[in-house]
Amino acid sequence: MTSKNTAQTRTRLLLALWNLGGTQQEVNKRQLHDRIISKGQKVADYQGIFEELQNQGAIAISRKGYSLTSGKGLEVLGEGLRSGDFKFEGTIVGTWAANALLRWISQIDVAVAGADVLVNGKGAIVELSKGIASYDEFKSVALEVYDKLNQNYNLDDLVPIYRIRREIGDQVSRTEFSEWLLEMQADDILQLMTGEVPDFTPDKREDSISIPGAELRSYAKRLI
Repeated sequence: MTSKNTAQTRTRLLLALWNLGGTQQEVNKRQLHDRIISKGQKVADYQGIFEELQNQGAIAISRKGYSLTSGKGLEVLGEGLRSGDFKFEGTIVGTWAANALLRWISQIDVAVAGADVLVNGKGAIVELSKGIASYDEFKSVALEVYDKLNQNYNLDDLVPIYRIRREIGDQVSRTEFSEWLLEMQADDILQLMTGEVPDFTPDKREDSISIPGAELRSYAKRLI
């Protein structure tokens, strides 16, 4: 594998790991392998790249899976995507890769420093939007999202939980979203309520909140 091909494979691997939620949770090894290893290839073909990324501090490897370190990993991924050498091989690009790139583009803040911008784009400063690091920060963001949805869509103070989850997106893991929203209920900030949401598809149910031994919570009502 040439150095150029190695760089492209490294970037594609990091993109797949990021798209699978690797900054928020450990991704099962088989899940990542199925995403990146093409027909006729073996896991062993990627061993050197995995080791290189681990030594760089871009990824962490355990017996069961991989995770993408939010600082160094995202930095290496961003550099790879912006490299003039990066491209997808072949004539067909996997749907996952195209969607992952669109998602990456939609979640980055681009600041352009006027005279510093060069023709080749190296003057552009690209920074991934920051995640939510604490319950207090989540509480503030969740209430802001609640108010925006409630006002913009005339929801009469009953905002579907799945819409809050999707609006916040990858700023927080699915587990933390559920735990912190339940904590907001315990703090009498929100009341999580049952009820059928219009066009309540399986994915919307999944993005609501399940409480063991209790009915699915599908709506949030602000108490303060």
